[in-house]
Amino acid sequence: MTVTDLVSYEDVLASYEPVMGLEVHVELGTKTKMFCGCSTTLGAEPNTQTCPTCLGLPGSLPVVNATAVESAIKIGLALNCEIAQWCRFARKNYFYPDMPKNFQTSQYDEPIAFDGYLDVQLEDGEVFRVEIERAHMEEDTGKSTHIGGATGRIHGASHSLLDYNRAGIPLIEIVTKPITGAGARAPEVARAYVAELRELIRALDVSEARMEMGQMRCDVNLSLMPHGSEKFGTRSETKNVNSLRSVERATRFEMQRHAGVLNDGGVIVQETRHFHEDDGSTTSGRVKEEAEDYRYFPEPDLVPVAPAREWVEELRAGLPELPRLRRNRLREEWGISQHEMQSVLNAGALDLIVATIDAGAPADQARKWWMGELARRANEEGADLASLPITPEQVARVCALVAEGSLNDKLARQTIEGVLAGEGSPDEVVDKRGLKVVSDDGALGAAVDDAIAANAAVADKIRGGKVAAAGALVGAVMKATRGQADAARVRELILEKLGVQG
Repeated sequence: MTVTDLVSYEDVLASYEPVMGLEVHVELGTKTKMFCGCSTTLGAEPNTQTCPTCLGLPGSLPVVNATAVESAIKIGLALNCEIAQWCRFARKNYFYPDMPKNFQTSQYDEPIAFDGYLDVQLEDGEVFRVEIERAHMEEDTGKSTHIGGATGRIHGASHSLLDYNRAGIPLIEIVTKPITGAGARAPEVARAYVAELRELIRALDVSEARMEMGQMRCDVNLSLMPHGSEKFGTRSETKNVNSLRSVERATRFEMQRHAGVLNDGGVIVQETRHFHEDDGSTTSGRVKEEAEDYRYFPEPDLVPVAPAREWVEELRAGLPELPRLRRNRLREEWGISQHEMQSVLNAGALDLIVATIDAGAPADQARKWWMGELARRANEEGADLASLPITPEQVARVCALVAEGSLNDKLARQTIEGVLAGEGSPDEVVDKRGLKVVSDDGALGAAVDDAIAANAAVADKIRGGKVAAAGALVGAVMKATRGQADAARVRELILEKLGVQG
């Protein structure tokens, strides 16, 4: 089916109820791999971070990474899950070209965390609860690079290169229960869930969860159920979707594709699919196995994991404030609307604003600069706000210079421009560029006299009681001083010289 064959979104919703299942893989930020001591540092030469254990060589024995277990428990607790008193690993078998031992050490019917939920807030403030089936520990596969062909995939390639540095890196797979009741908002719910999960993972400091680097990947399972039916349809699984926008697009596309197949009397194939960023479509991958096809059996080389209840409760007590609660608290403290907070989140500015406030800036001023001048610069450069070469402390210093009257808004923008250009700290930029506000009455008085002399008609209007006309003279003085005059003091001097009460 091509993109032009898709059923309109409205027609999908008229006949079907979408059912989603989201599987999110998160690479944990441990220093070593899940079952051996090999480094997890990114960017090393291919196949230099391997050992007999992660290469699956005969006689090698795995040992569980304790930090990975701790991270898994923290994630489970933050997702309101039950933490298993006893769980174990299993071998998941099928042909893995990028897993040298040809099976994955994972958890099957005994995950470390299960039966939880995550409340996600949609853009209009509605809260939607996504129930969590399980969060289990496993290891990542290696990386395949397919050479030749037009798509970069194995089909049509002449040969493949394998890098096993990533094989064995700790993963947590978080699996939702079937998500129903989202209706028209299903794509939005999918995106909001993955976004909230990413923020939660980062708040726990167990992973950077950078989707563009593959540290967090989402598999979107989707089926359609005719209205009035209680039986789920056959699902497809769109694999390794690596951005929030793509999660939303993949969900919407699959809803439209499924409806097209069903409306034509076709049958949905249970398969994996590939998502294409260029046009938002998906294409068939491989027929999807059922659980029994993996021939799971308990991993004989690893002892069960049995976290002590005291340890679990210590970890629970040490959890940070969770993202949604933190956002709602900050929104109330700042006195802004849900829409304004959503804009802050969309810009990636929340933590930057908080850090600027912590450095001494008023909340409204911190928001003003990050969401205004700095967001504009980031958009112009196609960069993330956090990647701009200015720190929250420097923005707070600019706010302080404005508050003390050393800078006005125009000069503050020029100061920020200088910091971004690498000219030094805000104070250094102000000194080098000579940007301080002129507030000395002597220097301002001469400029005011010149403005009055050059605009006699305006001065007469002011003397006649039209005080609002003073704005024109203030503008003339600001122009003459290249925007460096203290505008409020200039207005006072104009009225004094013209003998008018403000």
